[in-house]
Amino acid sequence: MHVTETLFRYHGADGTPLAGFIWRGETKPKALLQLAHGAGEHAGRYRERLAPLTEAGFLIYAADHRGHGLTSGMSHFGDFGPGGAEACVSDMAELAKLAKLENPGLPLTLMGHSMGAMFAQAFLPEHHGLIDALILSGTSGPGPRREGTASSAFPNPRTDYDWLSRDEAEVDKYIADPLSGISFTPTSQASFRTVAAKAMGAPDLSGIKPGLPVYVFVGDEDPINNRLAAVTPLIDTYRAAGMHVTFKVYPGGRHEMLNETNRDEVVADLLGWLEERATRASVSLT
Repeated sequence: MHVTETLFRYHGADGTPLAGFIWRGETKPKALLQLAHGAGEHAGRYRERLAPLTEAGFLIYAADHRGHGLTSGMSHFGDFGPGGAEACVSDMAELAKLAKLENPGLPLTLMGHSMGAMFAQAFLPEHHGLIDALILSGTSGPGPRREGTASSAFPNPRTDYDWLSRDEAEVDKYIADPLSGISFTPTSQASFRTVAAKAMGAPDLSGIKPGLPVYVFVGDEDPINNRLAAVTPLIDTYRAAGMHVTFKVYPGGRHEMLNETNRDEVVADLLGWLEERATRASVSLT
């Protein structure tokens, strides 16, 4: 599958320059997908994994968050800067506006993984009008947290990152990636915790249009969701707010389902859900 990448620079509301990417296949775009990556990684990790989506006609806009990837400038890893994690959420709104401006009439789905999913949850109350659907991967909600580090969830871990995937090659690839595995500065870590607490608290979801499609996919061995106990309350909250939630759980899966041993199945399921939503959105726009 051939993916064409366009690297561009855009700016946050405060003028901060940010690294953006557009991934497209050879098929005429029929819908937009915006990607928000997780902590300690970068958008480039998703380009090839999401290639089946671009080939199917989904035009993908992605960006490296502040303190990550090319946006960090290689010298500010783990530092969100003066705007903190709140600015990252605002940056996502700026990217959504840009994607819609450049592609009028195409429906937009926001997809967030891990930290990016938490940002997407914080994005929803204020910026829901910018999106037509929401996807959350490797996320959690207001449920109980497990004790200990993520790697301690598994006996005799081979590395500190075994919790990411059962696929040892994918874990090793992450460890070898110079743009992955970064740590937050104390200030940035505190900032992220503030945003996460707000997202998992009692956000005002009253203004969200009824029936907003939401797809949440997780592994039941992901320590972040504590054997689903930390994510099911989020599902309940969204359904109570009138959103149409599809909750997909993969037995034995860990944190990065897109990099798991059954990743082809996961991507196929994701594409199937997107195809159905894109068809419905195109009908509603005609």
